[in-house]
Amino acid sequence: MTSQRADIPSVMLELAIADELAARSLLPIQGITDGVVGFHAQQAVEKALKSVLAADGVEFPHSHDLNGLLGLCRKHGIDVPEELAGVGHLSVFAVRLRYDSSMAANLDRPQALAWAAAAVSWAGGVVEKAAE
Repeated sequence: MTSQRADIPSVMLELAIADELAARSLLPIQGITDGVVGFHAQQAVEKALKSVLAADGVEFPHSHDLNGLLGLCRKHGIDVPEELAGVGHLSVFAVRLRYDSSMAANLDRPQALAWAAAAVSWAGGVVEKAAE
């Protein structure tokens, strides 16, 4: 899905930052569902992972599967921070919970935000280093 454009890592990182901010900002608003917060947290992690992959020159698929993206990182020798252990649980928020309101989201909001923040912080360092 990536192109050969050099700005893909920074663009993906900017999008990840925006989604992390959205998740964090929406959290205290009464009536905002777990699905909405989970979606933005998942998107922040997904885009952060893709920015890291792109910074390393790795082609990534059009996929919302966080475990698959983590596996792709590891396959290419990219060290994934321990703080992202278990982040694959957010994958369900990418599509299924957006379109199936009958599913109970049951999101651990503090953990979701911690994953999003850790992914964005890590990706920021990787993208910055790659740009040097």
